[in-house]
Amino acid sequence: MTDTAEQDNGPDRQQDDERSPQERLRDRRMAAQRQARRTLSRAGWGGTLRERLTDLMAAAPEVYDLDEQSDIYGNRIVAALEERVAGLLGTEAAAFFPTGTMAQQVALRCWAARTGDPAVALHALSHPEVHERHAFSQVSGLRPVRVTDEPRQPTAAEIRDLAEPFGALMLELPLRDAGFVLPTWEELTEVVEAARERDAVVHFDGARLWECTEHFGRPLEEIAGLADSVYVSFYKSLAGFGGAALAGPRSLIEEAKTWRHRYGGTVFQQFPTALSALVGLERELPRLPEYVRHARVVAAALREGFAEAGLPWARVHPGVPHTYEFQVWLPYAPEVVAEAAVRQGEETSVMLFANPWDGRGPGLAVTEVTVRARGLEWTADDVRAAVRDFTDHLPDKA
Repeated sequence: MTDTAEQDNGPDRQQDDERSPQERLRDRRMAAQRQARRTLSRAGWGGTLRERLTDLMAAAPEVYDLDEQSDIYGNRIVAALEERVAGLLGTEAAAFFPTGTMAQQVALRCWAARTGDPAVALHALSHPEVHERHAFSQVSGLRPVRVTDEPRQPTAAEIRDLAEPFGALMLELPLRDAGFVLPTWEELTEVVEAARERDAVVHFDGARLWECTEHFGRPLEEIAGLADSVYVSFYKSLAGFGGAALAGPRSLIEEAKTWRHRYGGTVFQQFPTALSALVGLERELPRLPEYVRHARVVAAALREGFAEAGLPWARVHPGVPHTYEFQVWLPYAPEVVAEAAVRQGEETSVMLFANPWDGRGPGLAVTEVTVRARGLEWTADDVRAAVRDFTDHLPDKA
C-alpha cells in the first residue's frame, strides 16, 4: 500500500519534499488560518480573487458613483480619494502613491532639497531601516541617522543631543518592530518641539496612524497637525488592496507628484485600489478604536491565561496595547511554538496565534497578535480557554 501511494502521488510528494520544514509549516499555518472557525483576525488579503472582487463590488456603491468614468493617471476617483484623505488629516493636500516606500522617499527627498540637508534622523527599527533594502541611500540620496535602537520611541533628549545635524526627523507611529508602541501625547509633542529647535522638519511614518486616536485621545487632524508631512497606508489598517497617501502643504504635495512621476508611480488606472481605500475609510476607520479597546481585553486575558498555565515566563508587550496589535513573547524556540499554534488550529479550528513566530535569542520566540472584527467575538474567558488549549500542545513546561 505504501509503494502504491508513493507511486500514485510521486510528483506531488517530491514537490512537497523539496520544500524546507519552514515552508511546510508556513503552508500549514496559512491553511489552518483559512479554515479556522475562530480567530482574532482574518486578513482580507488572504482571500481568493473571487472573494476579494465580490466583497469590493458589494461595498463600492456605498462609497462612490460607479457610473462615473474611471480614472486616468490620477484623476477622478483617485483625486476624490486624495481630497478625502487631506480632509481627514487636516492638511492642505494629499497625493496617492502605489506604495508607502515610494511616498516616504519622495517626501523626504523633497524636504532634503528644501532644507539643504539629506540627513534623516530616525529610529533604528523604523521601516526604511529594516524593510526597504536601504532604499533611502541607494535610491534617493538620503542619509539615515539613527537616533536609538532601543525598543521604544525616541525621546526629546535624544533628539536634542544627537551628535550631528539633520534636515528631517521621521517618526514611525506606531513603531511596529518595537511592538506597535507609541509615545504619550506629551512625549510626542516634546519630541516634535525638540526637532523644531534644531531647525528640522518632522515627517510621520503613519502607515498605521489611523489606529492611534484611541491611545492619544486626539482626533486624526490634531495628531497629523504636529508634523510637516504625513504618510498613511490604505491596507495596513483599512484592509484596502494596497496604496498609500502623502499629505502635507500644497506646495510640497505638488512637488511630490512630480517626483512620483519620475519614480514611476503615476499609474495609468488605479480605481480598484482607490475604491478599496474608500471602502476602508467608510467601514473600517470608524471601528478601529473599538478594535484597540478590545485588544486590551485580549492582552490582559492572554497574560492571565499564561500565568494560570504555569509557564515559567511569558510576556505581552506592551502590557496595555497602544493599538489593536501587540507582541507575545514565550520561552521556546520559534519552531516549537509555531508547531503548537498550527496544531491547535488544525485540531480544534481555533487559531489563537495566526502570525509567524520569530526567534529573538536562544529559546525565545515572539509573534504579533492582531485583534480586528473577528476578535470582538472573543470574551476574556474564551481567550483564557484558548491559551490553556494552546499550552497543552507545548512540550512540558517544567
